[in-house]
Amino acid sequence: MTDPLLRIAAALERLSPPPASADPAEGHWFVWTPRGLEAVPPPRCNQLSLYAGVDSQRDQLVENARRHSAGLPAHDVLLWGARGMGKSSLVRAVHGALVAGGADVALVQVGQPDLAGLPALFTRLADSRRRFTVFLDDLSLDGDGGEVHALRSLLDGGVMARPDNLRLVVTSNRRNLVPRSMAENDVDAINPRDVADDRLALADRFGLRLGFHGCDQPTYLAICESYARAFGLAFDAPAALTWAAGRGARSGRIAWQFTVETAGAAGVTIA
Repeated sequence: MTDPLLRIAAALERLSPPPASADPAEGHWFVWTPRGLEAVPPPRCNQLSLYAGVDSQRDQLVENARRHSAGLPAHDVLLWGARGMGKSSLVRAVHGALVAGGADVALVQVGQPDLAGLPALFTRLADSRRRFTVFLDDLSLDGDGGEVHALRSLLDGGVMARPDNLRLVVTSNRRNLVPRSMAENDVDAINPRDVADDRLALADRFGLRLGFHGCDQPTYLAICESYARAFGLAFDAPAALTWAAGRGARSGRIAWQFTVETAGAAGVTIA
């Protein structure tokens, strides 16, 4: 008779997923998980022309990504600011536009719980001839946590710093990625400036920092009108304002949700 422990072990082995083994040389969209590198289908990407109100940020991100994909000097990028203003979707849209234009570049998204695996990812990608963008979305770090110091070392100065064929793009609601408080001005500190500098040291490692600010009414309406024009919808400014008032906010995300509602009511399919 088979040992019960052996039967249990065999059952668990069958249930556990096989290690991910995606080829980084094939495909353009990946995620990095504790299982390894996994290829994923292309996500929905907006046309770059739809990003009203963030034209400068869009153009700077496009140019930096173009340089990186071409093997030219390029920055690690931090996109920070108000929620719902298109930071994450813009990263996807820029990458999608590069791929559609024939660029040999891949995007690898890494979730915050998997940050500890970044050195292994760097090792996995370092020997490839193609270019990679590692995307850390909606990052929020504890100012005193080990993740902050580890990421600082990976970006600049550490023995496991990111390889030359790879650039990081990070989105966050926080300008400096870590929380700041009045405690930085504690008079008991020997040198209060040292406390502030330590909190700012991570954001300083990003050569390109793009701010996405709160959306005023004219910008919100311009975004809504841009969406309506792109999808052949009638634009109703009072209805757009009522929609925003009902949600207590104005943003690119709210404008998109209004567009979805308008399209659905009109029986129009949008992609």
